[in-house]
Amino acid sequence: GGSADAINAAISAQGDQVRKLKTEKAGKPEIDEAVKKLLALKVEYKAATGSDWKPGAAPAPPATPAGGSADALNLATAAQGDLVRKLKTEKAGKPEIDEAVKKLLALKAEYKAATGSDWKPGATPAPSAAPASSSGGSGDALNLATAAQGDLVRKLKTEKAGKPEIDEAVKKLLALKAEYKAATGSDWKPGAAPAPPATPAGGSADALNLATAAQGDLVRKLKTEKAAKPEIDEAVKKLLALKAEYKAATGSDWKPGTAPSSSAAPAGGSGDALNLATAAQGDLVRKLKTEKAAKPEIDEAVKKLLALKAEYKAATGSDWKPGAAPAQVKQPSPKKEVVAGQKDGPGGELSAKVAAQGDLVRQLKTDKKPKEEIDMAVKQLLTLKTEFKAATGSDWQPAGGPAKKPEKQKKAAKEVKPKEKPKVPEAGMTRLGMEVAKEENLADWYSQVLTKAEMLEYYDVSGCYILRPWSYSIWESIKDFFDAEIKKLGVTNCYFPIFVSQAALEREKDHIADFAPEVAWVTKSGDSDLAEPIAIRPTSETVMYPAYAKWIQSYRDLPIKLNQWNNVVRWEFKHPQPFLRTREFLWQEGHTAFATFPEAKEEVMVILDLYRRVYEELLAVPVIRGKKTEKEKFAGGDYTTTTEAYISAAGRAIQGATSHHLGQNFSKMFDITFENPETGEKEFVWQNSWGITTRTIGVLVMVHGDNNGLVLPPRVACVQVVIVPCGITNSLKDEDRVALYKECELYEKELKDAGVRVKADLRENYSPGWKFNHWELKGVPIRLEVGPRDMKASQYVVVRRDNGEKLTMKKTGLKDDIPALLETIQSAMFAKAKAEMTDNVKVVTKFEDFLSHLENKCLLQAPFCGVEDCEDQIKELSKKDSDLEPGAPSMGAKSLCIPFTQPAQVVDKDKCIRPGCTNKPLFYTMFGRSY
Repeated sequence: GGSADAINAAISAQGDQVRKLKTEKAGKPEIDEAVKKLLALKVEYKAATGSDWKPGAAPAPPATPAGGSADALNLATAAQGDLVRKLKTEKAGKPEIDEAVKKLLALKAEYKAATGSDWKPGATPAPSAAPASSSGGSGDALNLATAAQGDLVRKLKTEKAGKPEIDEAVKKLLALKAEYKAATGSDWKPGAAPAPPATPAGGSADALNLATAAQGDLVRKLKTEKAAKPEIDEAVKKLLALKAEYKAATGSDWKPGTAPSSSAAPAGGSGDALNLATAAQGDLVRKLKTEKAAKPEIDEAVKKLLALKAEYKAATGSDWKPGAAPAQVKQPSPKKEVVAGQKDGPGGELSAKVAAQGDLVRQLKTDKKPKEEIDMAVKQLLTLKTEFKAATGSDWQPAGGPAKKPEKQKKAAKEVKPKEKPKVPEAGMTRLGMEVAKEENLADWYSQVLTKAEMLEYYDVSGCYILRPWSYSIWESIKDFFDAEIKKLGVTNCYFPIFVSQAALEREKDHIADFAPEVAWVTKSGDSDLAEPIAIRPTSETVMYPAYAKWIQSYRDLPIKLNQWNNVVRWEFKHPQPFLRTREFLWQEGHTAFATFPEAKEEVMVILDLYRRVYEELLAVPVIRGKKTEKEKFAGGDYTTTTEAYISAAGRAIQGATSHHLGQNFSKMFDITFENPETGEKEFVWQNSWGITTRTIGVLVMVHGDNNGLVLPPRVACVQVVIVPCGITNSLKDEDRVALYKECELYEKELKDAGVRVKADLRENYSPGWKFNHWELKGVPIRLEVGPRDMKASQYVVVRRDNGEKLTMKKTGLKDDIPALLETIQSAMFAKAKAEMTDNVKVVTKFEDFLSHLENKCLLQAPFCGVEDCEDQIKELSKKDSDLEPGAPSMGAKSLCIPFTQPAQVVDKDKCIRPGCTNKPLFYTMFGRSY
């Protein structure tokens, strides 16, 4: 009957799928395919049972004892083959296709083992190679049905189906797992061969007793909460099934509070029950984490799980492991105190009931249930404790006795901080090169590049880093370029204090609301508390604008254009990443005020184009310029413009720099006015603010770096050319060595005169090979090699860092050839990054295409209505379930910008990309995962 049960469950699931597709008005081919599969399952059911399938009916006994497993394997193999073809047609990722093919081959092997012949599409399954036991087939069939139901659950979550639908599917999955365990005696695991059927023993009776009691509690809870009738009926149905199973195992009806009838040897019963309870509690902990339940609730569930594991170990003498058969119960010592962790003896069953009732009381209090309901549960708990004491002669204690030990464990767990600082080589070690590939582990690769290339050093305050000269020189190059350009626009530099009074910070409510979680406050001076806490600037609008109000009185005082090169602090609570997301960072922030809106509007775009030039002309990183959506714009501003870069290795965008038009919001708040010369009336000024940060350095590293380390664009490289003398051997005469070094110094001088940033590495304690690796890791654009033979031929060898190309060049053209080659490298690096971005920006109009391209690490430009609620739903719908799909990115797609260069005009037939949205799209918006 096991095979019939599994086919029955599969038909129910497939029927649900057909109804879902029809409700969602899916395409006719998709519905036809699902109906075809449903009919095939019904035919298989009839072949297995001899009767037609009817909804809700118990499966008829199988028509023949053998062949059910072969039928199930035949169907599963055909379905897996369809999946492989579908993945290949949709050009899914290679790892996904490989995994599906691997599963298909495993099913074919299993089919051959069961039937003695190779599987062929459309063929009737051959008779089984050897007659299987009546229960073995059930294990196989249940294994397949459980796997299929798991796939359905994942599919529903991926498609963001309704919660009731997902809950129903999860409930059915858990029921199949329970059925599998009842048939085989072990927990179901994906990919595992079904275990032999469990021998009916006392352990089974204990487990069924606990499961029946728990299901009864669930039925009562559902009725109390007035849940939907179908949900209650389903729970009642499961309760009746458990009672029937209990009676079959023990020979007597189940009654609450009674010990299960003996049906086997006494040993092992407690182990079985604890094994089941521990597995169930583990499932609950995972469910709470998946649903992002409150931390206290998760902690409580974890605490209970640890207690059950301790109880299991106390009862069996071995650690609990998922899927393992329970170890034999240790014989109790006559003097041993009876606690919750000991289930054998007269108090064993009572102890479990006390623990369960205690959990129920806590849950009722957490849910703030009516006082009468809580009082009744407490009364029952006290009665059980009294019964326990009467049976054992001692008070009931939770597993492990008084709660001191768990507190110590909890404290120890808190002290284990999340790993932020990567493992780097210890002093004196020679692990110079990269030890991880960029495409295999981007996070570790990034950490290694930064430390091994001597870009930064980690610091003992989380989220703060030491910028070493190699990285700070890049920031100086950016600063020199941008500072010179804004001075051409009439901007002057200044400096305002780092501290902000609470009153000033809170003047602009929308502004501070956005920054409030990240503001760091100074509250003490020495041992004394400050009269009023002082904030450390997260940005300087509220610091500078009170002064603007004093300085601006007349139109003659306008425009005012000030810029600061400073640091700010934003106490990020997310995982810090060097350069990309840090608690303190360097930036420039420009703050300007104008008499008219057109002047301010023009400057916003001029500054944004300077930011584009920083990325594209200095860093060789292409960017997309656009306007932020209302949801993503700067808090307190009228609108925000942005440059967005693309990190191909991560498939994510990253905000490069922003230029905001603040309108008159801040001028009204801080009373920044001027007298209009024509009307004589006071008018509020129009303001802008704009900034670029040291995040630029992280973007450069992510975009250009490779598996050998940094790759620096020549225009920002601290050293553009490194000269390495070669051919130095023991046989080389001293005068030849001196001449070689002198030749290198001449090359260095000539290149410096040509304006090239060059360094001759004449260190004698390192070999040329070591130097090659060292400077390659640090990303120097050109390595220039000179040896004794090169001197004689008046030539030198150059090696490009960006592509490894080696060229031999004549010394006479040095001053012209090297600067020209540096420009060639700069252009090639930009072209390569531009191609990567262009290939991974897709224009889509259907949400299924949106999701498939998103999973292929693309940015998407799609029609969008601009409504904030739609934006939130798009982000939610594009998230992945990392618990069901380990390694999947849990981050949804957010809006990045409304590109100034639109990929197409929005026409009447276009619809907003969010499924079900009835609003007319206003423009194409770029979405993607983002740092």
